[in-house]
Amino acid sequence: MNESFLEGLNEAQAKAVSHGTGPLLIVAGAGTGKTTVLTRRYARLVHEPGSSTEHVLALTFTEKAAAEMEDRVLQQLSAGAYDFWISTFHGFCQRVLEAHALDIGLPTQPRLLTSTEGWLLLRRHLAELPLVYYKPLGNPTKFLRAIMSHISRAKDEGITPEQYAHFAETVPLVDDEQDVERGRLRELAAVYRVYQGLMREQGYLDFGDLILETLRLFRERPRILREYQEQFQQVLVDEFQDTNWAQYELVKMLVAKHRN
Repeated sequence: MNESFLEGLNEAQAKAVSHGTGPLLIVAGAGTGKTTVLTRRYARLVHEPGSSTEHVLALTFTEKAAAEMEDRVLQQLSAGAYDFWISTFHGFCQRVLEAHALDIGLPTQPRLLTSTEGWLLLRRHLAELPLVYYKPLGNPTKFLRAIMSHISRAKDEGITPEQYAHFAETVPLVDDEQDVERGRLRELAAVYRVYQGLMREQGYLDFGDLILETLRLFRERPRILREYQEQFQQVLVDEFQDTNWAQYELVKMLVAKHRN
């Protein structure tokens, strides 16, 4: 191994950078050099015999963190052009879907909808939303932002409109609240379904869809999943403790073969 990757590191950091195969979890406080370890490890891995930037995936939570990591890695590598797989979870999923969206019936260049644009989409189609509980007479759009936030959280947990509808029908409820509460849940499930239908009709995806649809791609097209499992011999995740269920599920799928 090139000793320059270990230069200036303490014993624990050097051990993490030089770790071989198998899972590795780094637990450390702020200011202890986690980003340095992550970037040194990435650079070291792509220098391994038979490896390249094509074989190492690094996932972050922000564009800023991804850009910083790429800059630091470039300082560790010799001059040249590199095709890094260093991105946010959403950026990675967008890249995958742009290559394989047609395999699950999505447009190859979907327009990404922001939360505000999603709210405006629902407001334009207010008459099509089956709102009763969430449609106060004086202000029929009052709860749209809250509903959008709720749908976003459902997607973070990997829950599809169909799964939400099933939950609304089967969740145990207290007898004296059952009719009202089940009606409320059914209403949320129905709005979620309509919202997804509106987006599909107009060629949109929101940020929650990027991960949700990539999970669907990998489940429905196992050949494509195997290709990515073969490609990524190592997967690095920055701030792993912050992953939600959908992100964690995505990582588990990708590392199932090599477990690195």
